[in-house]
Amino acid sequence: MTALNAPRDKYNAVWIIFFILGLGTLLPWNFFMTATMYFTSRLKDPPMGLTNQTLNQTLKEEDSRSVLEAKFNNVMTLCAMVPLLIFTCLNSFIHQRIPQKLRISGGLVVILIVFLVTAILVKVDMAPLPFFAITMIKIICINSFGAILQGSLFGLAGILPASYTTPIMSGQGLGGAFAAFSMICALASGSALQDSAFGYFITACVVISLAIMSYMALPRMEFFQHYMETNRSRPSADEENKMDLLNKGAAHKLVEPGIDSIWLPVLVAARLVFVPLFMLCNVQPRYYLPVFFSHDAWYIIFMIFFSFSNGYLASLCMCFGPKKVPPHEAETAGAIMAFFLSLGLALGASVSFAVRAMI
Repeated sequence: MTALNAPRDKYNAVWIIFFILGLGTLLPWNFFMTATMYFTSRLKDPPMGLTNQTLNQTLKEEDSRSVLEAKFNNVMTLCAMVPLLIFTCLNSFIHQRIPQKLRISGGLVVILIVFLVTAILVKVDMAPLPFFAITMIKIICINSFGAILQGSLFGLAGILPASYTTPIMSGQGLGGAFAAFSMICALASGSALQDSAFGYFITACVVISLAIMSYMALPRMEFFQHYMETNRSRPSADEENKMDLLNKGAAHKLVEPGIDSIWLPVLVAARLVFVPLFMLCNVQPRYYLPVFFSHDAWYIIFMIFFSFSNGYLASLCMCFGPKKVPPHEAETAGAIMAFFLSLGLALGASVSFAVRAMI
């Protein structure tokens, strides 16, 4: 089978699988972030069976916060960002030495095990210090293997047509919304915090199990098999361009606003305008800058444009990047771009402290 008569992605099955895998990359970390109330409540070592209403009243008492509880968010961020950067960088080098199947399936299995342990520990009474240490170890594991999973997934998508990076980005975006919605449902159930947290983490286990099953089905897809075989045969650049031009829908349109268009880097750089716009919103407390956009509606409007521009432009960059190198280097390009995506997030989180101090 030549590159010019590639099979169709029947029922968009491969697209859907990459969407589920994208959901599985950031969903674990989002579930940990949105469960902060549960983790900090365990650090206070409250009596078992504490209801959500009672817990909320207790958490408002600032004087009752323990040292571990007060430091939880800062240490959690550190234990997340450092492994994320290190292992995303390592994946750029080790992806040619460790099989792709082992990196992706192994990462998903480890993350599943971590969540199963987390769900089990919900029912186990434990002192605050050991619980704090175990939680941080779990966060390190999730972000380490999640980094390898994310880099490998973007590298794998680089072998396929440009439009198959989009479902990964879409799945990652849904991960945050899904985690928040799941937490809202758990709290709205009115159950004791212990029961709510247990159901919450079991939900994450179900989603990650679905991602594992989806990845196991991926090699059986004729569409996926074709591009994997094409990548092994290392087609010429001209032949690769013909393959992209034959793809319908989004992929065809993307190859057509142009991979080498100057507008993409210009629009990415223009997003810097959001920094002063957010700083001039009604953020309290503030000591130096005046409030120029006093109504909260301005912040919501800016955030909508910020979110949509981020999703659209980031997707274009991740789609176009692997197509600017020879086909046999597409996976490496995708893995490297995933590293710089993580680096940008880490730098943004670091700079945010300085930006907040300027306000």
